[in-house]
Amino acid sequence: MKRICFVITTIMTMLSASGQRHIENLNFGWEFRLNNEGEWRRVDVPHDFQIEQPWVAPAADERPDNTDVAANIKSRLSSRGFKEMGKGYYRMHYTPAAELKGQRVLLDFEGIMYTADVLVNGQLVGGTNYGYVGFEIDVTDNLKYGEDNLIEVIADTREPGNSRWYTGGGLYRNVCIVTTPKDMYFSRHPLFITTRDNKYVSISAEFVNRNKGEATNIALQIIDPDGETVYNNTIAIKRHKMTRHQETPIVTDTEIHNPKVWDLDTPYLYIVKAQLLREDGTVADETYEQFGIRTIEFGPDYGFKLNGRKVLLKGYANHHTLGALGAAAYPKAIEKRIKLMKEFGMNHIRTSHNPYSRDFIRLCDKYGILVVDELYDKWTQQHTGGKVPFEQHWQYEVPEWVKRDRNSPSVILWSLGNELQQDPNMPFNDFGVTMFKLQKTLLQRYDSTRLVTVAMHPRYRNWETDSLPHDLAMITDIQAYNYRYMYFPGDGRRFPWMTFYQSEANMTNMGPNFFEMNLDRVIGLAYWGAIDYLGESQGWPTKGWAQGVFDISLQPKPKAWLMRSFFKPEEPTVHIAIIDNKAEAIMWNGINTANDGMSDHFNRKPGSQLSLITYTNADEVELLLNGKSLGRKQNPKDNPKQRNQIRWEGITYAEGRLEAVAYNNGKVVARHKIETTGKAVRVIATPEDTSWKADGTDLMHVRIEAVDSKGRRVPMAQDELKFEVEGDARIVAVSSGNHNSDELNVTDHRCLYNGSALVILRAGKTPSTVTLKTSSAAFKTVTTKLQLNSL
Repeated sequence: MKRICFVITTIMTMLSASGQRHIENLNFGWEFRLNNEGEWRRVDVPHDFQIEQPWVAPAADERPDNTDVAANIKSRLSSRGFKEMGKGYYRMHYTPAAELKGQRVLLDFEGIMYTADVLVNGQLVGGTNYGYVGFEIDVTDNLKYGEDNLIEVIADTREPGNSRWYTGGGLYRNVCIVTTPKDMYFSRHPLFITTRDNKYVSISAEFVNRNKGEATNIALQIIDPDGETVYNNTIAIKRHKMTRHQETPIVTDTEIHNPKVWDLDTPYLYIVKAQLLREDGTVADETYEQFGIRTIEFGPDYGFKLNGRKVLLKGYANHHTLGALGAAAYPKAIEKRIKLMKEFGMNHIRTSHNPYSRDFIRLCDKYGILVVDELYDKWTQQHTGGKVPFEQHWQYEVPEWVKRDRNSPSVILWSLGNELQQDPNMPFNDFGVTMFKLQKTLLQRYDSTRLVTVAMHPRYRNWETDSLPHDLAMITDIQAYNYRYMYFPGDGRRFPWMTFYQSEANMTNMGPNFFEMNLDRVIGLAYWGAIDYLGESQGWPTKGWAQGVFDISLQPKPKAWLMRSFFKPEEPTVHIAIIDNKAEAIMWNGINTANDGMSDHFNRKPGSQLSLITYTNADEVELLLNGKSLGRKQNPKDNPKQRNQIRWEGITYAEGRLEAVAYNNGKVVARHKIETTGKAVRVIATPEDTSWKADGTDLMHVRIEAVDSKGRRVPMAQDELKFEVEGDARIVAVSSGNHNSDELNVTDHRCLYNGSALVILRAGKTPSTVTLKTSSAAFKTVTTKLQLNSL
């Protein structure tokens, strides 16, 4: 895949440097202040101003959690991560070259959270009512060329009740300026690339030619994953087919010989490069797009097929935020998550409940992740920005969303909404049926190659009296039920045309909600909140959702290995999980979301009685304490409620080593051991990546651990660490996984939690050596040398 990345970078450089289309990065050099108060300070994009704010504890007359929505007495900020809402003011002084006068100039925002106004030289030129979707503004006539201009952005998160989770705030995605000729250019997201039978490619393009009587030619190249050109032709567009801002078929069913098919383990990507030519052969404009050659099918008898074979979706559904970084959409942080999820057997992500960044989709293309691409939560003003009624803006967001992502092979299904049945204020008072039909009709104007659904919970209108599926379930292409997988068999018998997808599965019931489905017939499932996140707290001082199998710093909790055991059945797994406390039920939308408190260390009180689980996909497990066998137990594979979970009670703790040994057919296939550690004597710093680019945006995650004299992490270490950076980089976030901590994320210090902490550095633009110093009152200072590499 290195070759294709090189080709993409080369083409982007060509586009940026060409005289026809110029793309200028505006991520660097903004000034910011909160609520238009205080001094301006420099910030670079991506930037989330909400993550910088102090925690706000619930008032005495508020519930400290997000659970009692019906009584309207929930905490004002529990859903929003206990961060105060506000307005972020951004400004940039920008001098366009005098030579650009006469060109078409666009301000391009990939998103501004949550609603926003954009001004140029004091004049309102545009904005957004729903910050998850990108937009462009034609500022050709608003700029002074060769002179200083002031670009201002006012991002607002204050609308009451405008989100059920932590959204972040501000310029959290990329910003750029795009220039093209005025008379002849490609439109926004201009290419539509489809494939058939894993070898035929068709391409349409949307462009403008304002020159009367001038013919249009389009030069097309298709470049394969090895960088070789496999198609190269110039197509004359007949005048009678040309209309402004309408897609025109350019190539139909051109055959790619010996195609390299995009798949989960071989995510091969092709590139289309398109040039808009004038009659004299000069290039007026050019663009490029990635795509993959693959087929997708859905059906009630098999669920989902990729390239003709049954594939089960095994994934998660989370919000768009990135832990300690908040909503700032750093590609490296997204990549880190995707690689970790793939390591634990996931092949699928649902973008609940809004479009993620374009970089996220590109990375899913790169790593072979299957995406259910979701546009909205509920179709109301409250849940889509809060600024204007939903009916006034959805028709602009559907095309932008679909056209942005339709060429990505990772996107296999469109989802228009989530849990609509729970809101009585849906348009047209018919539980979303009419609104779904309207949106789907518009969506399919831009892409008819994928099916369309919404995630439903509950699956019926009335929780107590209705037994039939909800009206929406009767008209969506896929029947996507949150949590209610137990209705798949009955609904399937009544309506044999239905194809089922568990669009959210709860972590509490992990295992049964997988094994109790007919895996041969369903599409698959997405575990809700697999990674802890800010917002939707179930009780102060917890700052957000804490029921995931990965903590907010991306450290796996013991239950992550249960998921891995059935998501990667081909890889023998065993892992010890000691139950520290039994959880009381926490009801959330009628679903118990509580997980037992578990850990996987062996520093306990002498003589205490331990209850534990060994998570395994092997036939049986033997447990040994300091080399002495405590017994051998079978994996209850015939019981879906207990499968891959072997329980052990009454284990008397003694210092030393506890080991689980897994067997298949009497042979050892996997081991996991935990040991009693000594006192922490030092800290070690481990960079989590070997490549760090001096591009101004790339991140370096450094894991800090307190270890004993044998180099073992000491889980009880909670010492405070101080971080200092020398060189062309800066700290953008710190974390530890402790969701109850009152420490801020945007600072230079952090207490260890479970013996660990995380510091995240943002690169500057100068290739050089960066030094990270980690100091503490308890340990000797550790110096870590990191190399910032040339692009």
